[in-house]
Amino acid sequence: MLVLVAIIASASTLRVAVTAFSPLAERIGQDIGYSTAVVGVFGMIPTAMFAFAGILTPILERRLGLERTALVAMLAVGLGQALRAVVPDTWELLVFSALALAGMGVGNVVIPPLVKRYFSDRVGTLSSFYIVMVQLGTVVPALITVPVANAHGWRVSLGMWSVLGFVAVLPWLGVLRARSGRDQQDRTALPPEPGEAAGKPWRSPLAWGMAGMFGMTSLTTYAMFAWLPKIFSDAGASEAFGGTMVGIFSLIGLGAALSAPTIAARIRNPFPIVAVCALCFFGAFAGLLIAPMSVPLLWVLLLGLGPSTFPIALTLINLRTRTQAGSAALSGFTQGVGYAVACVGPLLFGVLHDVTGGWGAPFALLCVAVLVLVAGAWQACKPRMLEDTWHAPASPRL
Repeated sequence: MLVLVAIIASASTLRVAVTAFSPLAERIGQDIGYSTAVVGVFGMIPTAMFAFAGILTPILERRLGLERTALVAMLAVGLGQALRAVVPDTWELLVFSALALAGMGVGNVVIPPLVKRYFSDRVGTLSSFYIVMVQLGTVVPALITVPVANAHGWRVSLGMWSVLGFVAVLPWLGVLRARSGRDQQDRTALPPEPGEAAGKPWRSPLAWGMAGMFGMTSLTTYAMFAWLPKIFSDAGASEAFGGTMVGIFSLIGLGAALSAPTIAARIRNPFPIVAVCALCFFGAFAGLLIAPMSVPLLWVLLLGLGPSTFPIALTLINLRTRTQAGSAALSGFTQGVGYAVACVGPLLFGVLHDVTGGWGAPFALLCVAVLVLVAGAWQACKPRMLEDTWHAPASPRL
């Protein structure tokens, strides 16, 4: 039970630093002195740090064990968010935002193998639980960060979320205390199963498909987190309206978080669901480009349904692996490669807007990303196991 509490508490922190910041980005820039172009840099940091975490986390897991790695991640989340709320300069805001987001990235990677270790017989259910908490941690800050900033200032609005990180430390301390005497198992958290040598995920078309599916979902989602308020403000909406739309965009993901993992666990090949998600993306892009203020709730509804591929991908990490070692390897590879590609999304989206003076080219970029997502999902959704493919010679990646 303590492990479940620890996983759920950790999951609630994994997007807070992103959606607490984006609705306030221009206001903070006016206060501490950075240009609108820097908003794209802040939009790029989450995926860049999540990609870095994909490389760092397997190292930490081998040296510290899964539980200690989760503890370190939550400390970084709390410290980074607390310190970035009090700094006076742009570079310090960047550094401490990066610290918080690196902690969140490590949490992203370490939770799937923790679910595999403790709840291997309930992967779909537990995946739903923690992905719902991820979505709540995305929705709530986006909805209330502007009202809190209006009442108490942006520093209070930004810094108050550090409490979640520090609270999530506590159950992990309890888990480690309960595991006292099994320290060696903690440190050698992910040994290969008996008779099975560790493989290389980059040799597997399944792993590359997962990376493409996950990465393009993230590229599109984080581009929208960073720029959706600006799209609506250019169309004449207020700052609060833009923040609310980001919150609704995130809130729609709750339904997917509740249902997608269970559906993915029951369907042999969930690719048709991914195809429907792609159609939702295309419909939302068309609406936001042509007439954003005509029926904004409809566009945001479609936009929010598109990233249902995110909980599907997270669930597939465990469904397409047999072992903890496989789950950890696929989680690190999928999120490391996926986020590395995704990190250019918010920045390139903004650059294309600045260069062309409109939103047509940026949305064309996202359409290409969705096509790559579909190609990756074609490989990722096939009913096969990573351990059966990661010893094979390198195959076409998508």
